[in-house]
Formats: sequence, structure tokens, C-alpha cells
Amino acid sequence: MNKFENCPMIDSKSQTAMTLINQSIDYIKQNNVPKLNLIWLEATGCSGNIISLLNGENPGLYFLLKEMVNLKYDNSLSPYQGERAFEEFLEALNTEFILVVEGAISLKDGGLYSVFARYKGKIITTAKAVRMAADKAKYILAVGTCSSFGGISSASPNPSESISTFDYLNDKTVIRIPGCPAHPDWVTGTIAHLISFGMPLLDEKNRPLMFYSLTVHDGCTRRSFFNKGIFAQKLGDAECMFKLGCRGPVTKADCPIRKWNQYVNYPIGDNTPCIGCAQDNFPDGMEPFVRY
Repeated sequence: MNKFENCPMIDSKSQTAMTLINQSIDYIKQNNVPKLNLIWLEATGCSGNIISLLNGENPGLYFLLKEMVNLKYDNSLSPYQGERAFEEFLEALNTEFILVVEGAISLKDGGLYSVFARYKGKIITTAKAVRMAADKAKYILAVGTCSSFGGISSASPNPSESISTFDYLNDKTVIRIPGCPAHPDWVTGTIAHLISFGMPLLDEKNRPLMFYSLTVHDGCTRRSFFNKGIFAQKLGDAECMFKLGCRGPVTKADCPIRKWNQYVNYPIGDNTPCIGCAQDNFPDGMEPFVRY
């Protein structure tokens, strides 16, 4: 018998998103309501959050799109290019939809550092496209740290004059789902909650409490070393990495319980200090990532 078979953490680490997904699907079927549409816009950033979502396991992206939402537009996944793609975006704006924005909003030179489309001879900046969608969206999610807090895209010296989607849409209610990238469960679980129950409980920074209520330090597998004052002297040591620069004590995320890459591991479990990628002052306020 697997020695972890009866451990309650095996289920709790990954059930939240799947439970919410199942509830939302039941709600859709029992109430005979149409699936909500989803518009996913990639702004100034690395597009790492849509890649993270593609790696989702519980549930996978196919399950999410087949059972829960209709993906009406995404920069990377759209089957169309050029003006036809932009027309798909415009058509989606006339439906009921959830808007997800990843990446920061570039404001330099009127937003020309991030161009969304060229349509009928006009340049459509990403900033404009985000505003167009936000003005009609039922719910808005800022996914990833760049979208939530500015992140790497707005880090010093910030030549593109980027700001977070949250700050750009300061007249709207925007749910922050930070992380570099955000865990797939954080995104799918929040979307499922919106479908089934409406707005989730949020903390003072508009993050869903179900995923961001505790710090990485609270659930860290090396917490006992910290409590006893036993600290690692170098990378690779088994003890607490606080004195090597670990930002777990100030970073709210459930990484130690949920884990990454099919729930296999997380940075501290792989002998790497938490660099605080889900926090509001990442990366500038978290550097240097390793210190002695």
C-alpha cells in the first residue's frame, strides 16, 4: 500500500478547483443555462499564464472549454489572423463573457509598445482592446503578477511605462490572480466559482481567499526547521532557506499544498528559495532572489 494513501492532504491539495468545476457544470446542466463565454487577452508580458493554463491537469484545458466556457478569443489560440481575428474579438464583445487579461498595460507613446491589431488601416493598441472588453465584461480577472501588480513588465526602469491591469481598470471590479505564472487551478477554480456562486470572497488586495489566504511559509515542508532556528547555509541544504533569501513568509499562495506540474513539486521542495513571484512588489522588492 502506498504510504501516502490515507493522507488527507493528497486530496485537499488538488480538489478545490475540480470541486468547483463540477459544481459549475452541475449548475449549468440543472438550470439549463448557456455556458459563459471567455475572452482571454494577452497584454504586455511573456504569455506564460496561457501556457500554464494549457498545462492544467485537474481539470485540463479541454475539459474546461468543453464543459464550462466557450473560448471566444485568445491571442495565442485563435485560429484566425489579422483583421479576421479582430473581427472575432468584436463579435465576442456582444455576448455575455468573462474577461481574463494577462500581462501589464503599456502606456508609453499612447500604448504603441503593445499593439493588439491593425484594423482597416488603424492601429488598435492592447490598452484600447482591454478597455473595450472591460466596459462590457460580466467579470474581469487579472491573471498573473504582471496583470495583477505590474510584475516584471513594469519593473525598473520600465521603458514601456507599463502598469497593472488592476490599476488601468481602476474604475472596475477586477479579481487579482497573481503568480508568475498563475497556477491553472487558481484560474479555473475562480472561473468555476464565478459561474456557480458569483464573486468569491476576496482579501484586501482582491485575491480569492480560497487560494491566497495563507503564506507559502505557513504550509512549508521546512517550517519545523524555521521554528527551531535551524537554517540552510547554502543551496541544496535540507534546512529552512529563510537566511538564503526565501520569500515564503511574505508570499501568499498555496504552492506547498497544491504544488506544480501535475501536483509533483514546488520551488522549496526542489531546494530553491521562494522568490515571492505572487506578491505585489515582485520582482523589484524581492531581489536579490538568493542571498548569503
